[in-house]
This record gives sequence, structure tokens and C-alpha cells, in this order.
Amino acid sequence: MAEIEVGVVIHYFGKIGVAAVRITAGDIKVGDTIRVKGHTTDLTLTIASIQMEHGSVPSARAGDDVGIKVPGIAREHDAVFKIVD
Repeated sequence: MAEIEVGVVIHYFGKIGVAAVRITAGDIKVGDTIRVKGHTTDLTLTIASIQMEHGSVPSARAGDDVGIKVPGIAREHDAVFKIVD
């Protein structure tokens, strides 16, 4: 399976376990599998929901800033990859 870089973590909200991600290329949607990778971060997850402007959205594309719940600690500047077959 290939990984395509689609974004970067711009902030992590520790209390609620949400990474703020800036989508820089391509798109993501609910149900996609992503990987958050950094110096000390390596998380793989299936997107359960995407939040934008305090509301749920089904997808996001380049230029959007979104919130995604992650099962661990993400750090600013971590790369976000979309896993494709």
C-alpha cells in the first residue's frame, strides 16, 4: 500500500485528543485510513469524523484546516499521509 502526503499537523488539542490538520494536497474523507508521522509520532487510524468550523463534514480538500480525533499524541509539523491501495 502506498502513502500520499496530504497534510501537516498545525496544532494538537491534548484534552480532547484532536489534531488540527492543514490539508496541503489532495483530499481526505470519512473512512479513509491515514498515518500521522513525525520524529516521535507514528499513528495509523481510520477517520471516523472530520470537523471544520465546529461542524462535521464528510470530506476535506487542499486548503482546508480540519480537526481529526487521533488515538495518541500528535505534534505540530507531523506529516499526515493518506494510505491508498
